[in-house]
Amino acid sequence: MDLLEVKGVSKTYSDHVALQDIDLTVPSGNIFGLFGPNGAGKTTLIRIITRIISKDSGSIMLNGHEMTEADVRKIGYLPEERGLYKKMKVGDQLLFLAGLKGLSKSEAKEQIRFWFEKLKIEGWWNKKVEDLSKGMGQKIQFIATVLHRPELIILDEPFSGFDPVNANLIKENILEMKEKGVTIIFSTHRMESVEELCDHIAMINKSRKILDGPKHEIKNSFKTNTFEVLHRGDLQTIDGDFQMISTERVPDGLFNTKIKITKGASPNSLLEMMLPQIEVLAFAEQVPSMNDIFIREVEGGQS
Repeated sequence: MDLLEVKGVSKTYSDHVALQDIDLTVPSGNIFGLFGPNGAGKTTLIRIITRIISKDSGSIMLNGHEMTEADVRKIGYLPEERGLYKKMKVGDQLLFLAGLKGLSKSEAKEQIRFWFEKLKIEGWWNKKVEDLSKGMGQKIQFIATVLHRPELIILDEPFSGFDPVNANLIKENILEMKEKGVTIIFSTHRMESVEELCDHIAMINKSRKILDGPKHEIKNSFKTNTFEVLHRGDLQTIDGDFQMISTERVPDGLFNTKIKITKGASPNSLLEMMLPQIEVLAFAEQVPSMNDIFIREVEGGQS
């Protein structure tokens, strides 16, 4: 089932086209990666989904109906730009924000204490926001995003300001929420996070969507039928069904060779060709990383 549908959404500022006819479908209970270069239109799309700004055309559907102001309460949004009231105490700040999302005071206190324990910040209730480091403040904003138990969470660069330990703590909680059926839209420039967390992805470049689909299907579509072989011995003969891309000596007297299957031959036939000549220690197909795909698509789209 799909939780969110974006249909034909466009947005123009004066003579600048920010989004052009964007279609997206976000499945329920998945982590949906939204990425692209700076200025591509990602933040504009997120602000339209959260009704911070209006669209020029198109529709945003949540659970099969046009999204309303009331539906915004079902969303948790962590923007890239941070915004907490510096003079307030942490607990009072979160109580205030929880009230805006419709939680009673008792519900809010219960959820705040729950998340304080989850994020290992018990005892922070009376800390002033202005005394928090960037990473500490980010934890508070993350709590404010999720404490009303939204069915859709939108995270824009959520790991900014975190050290590796706390970034991993947030990742664990994101994955745990996904396992409980929460749908998460994850916008980032960090391709390693897309690689690690996302089930579906969409890429926007120059206001247009240029990639969309399950992550594994997109990665498979960029494969080049190239295999990397770690071996002992010199590979002297290459059959016509194969093309050697490169070979290099590596430590311990070994070779690392990349070979492309060129005429529909199988990986097994590649092994059969090599085994009489060399000792194969490792054999793996080269699957492009999300970073490889990002660079290829952005550079390929440069005019």
